[in-house]
Amino acid sequence: MNTSLDTNALKARQQAIWASGDYAVIGTTMQIVGERLAEACDLRWDEQVLDVAAGNGNATLAAARRGCRVTSTDYVPELLKRGEERARAERLDVVFQTADAEALPFADGTFDAVLSTFGVMFAPDQARAARELSRVCRPGGRIGLANWTPQGYVGQMFKTLGRHVPPPAGALPPSRWGDEEQLRVLFAGAFDELRISRQLFNFRYRSASHYLEVFRTWFGPMRTAFASLEPEAAAALERDLTELLNACNVGGPASLVVPSEYLEVVITRGR
Repeated sequence: MNTSLDTNALKARQQAIWASGDYAVIGTTMQIVGERLAEACDLRWDEQVLDVAAGNGNATLAAARRGCRVTSTDYVPELLKRGEERARAERLDVVFQTADAEALPFADGTFDAVLSTFGVMFAPDQARAARELSRVCRPGGRIGLANWTPQGYVGQMFKTLGRHVPPPAGALPPSRWGDEEQLRVLFAGAFDELRISRQLFNFRYRSASHYLEVFRTWFGPMRTAFASLEPEAAAALERDLTELLNACNVGGPASLVVPSEYLEVVITRGR
């Protein structure tokens, strides 16, 4: 972590980005990832589970559906509201609480399992966030993560956005959480066992233009990137993203199916 980076300013910027649009429109399509992670962590009835950087609550709902006592946290209140709406619709008893992944307001060893799907990986101080996940997980408990890989579609999408709208100097790429070696460094000394499997999530849309229409409207990072560019530069970004989408499409000419690789991670906390 570059100590000259103003992490508070970066967090404020991130909060504004994720609060723009409505991430739930995108997030709800990825519910299957939360379900897979809940099964990989072998969640049990009545276990205390924390969802960190929960967004609209995919892992939250998956854990609550398995009878867990879930606390769902995010530092963007607007995202938590969407998760709360979903839990209420299913009559699931979940506690929703605004919290920073780098400073979780819970005592050491509070939770049997700590989860995050495509969330904590965006924390500016990655080492601090990893320490917080470990701290609030009880010895022998599980930390379950779903992290986009650098080489997968989403990793490449963020690289494309970064070429057109460079991130703040000194900021570490979130895709480091999708690198097995970096994960072992982040959680060094904190685990008895670390299991990693490579999974695919398929983005399904009518076409590249349909995907971009949805993401430019509802996905905060892309919405903000396009809004920051002059028309000619925005058109160049659109061309590059369209090229990437079409290159990754396995759905044929009549549809868009883009597999994106992610790591499914289950860490057994050291005793």
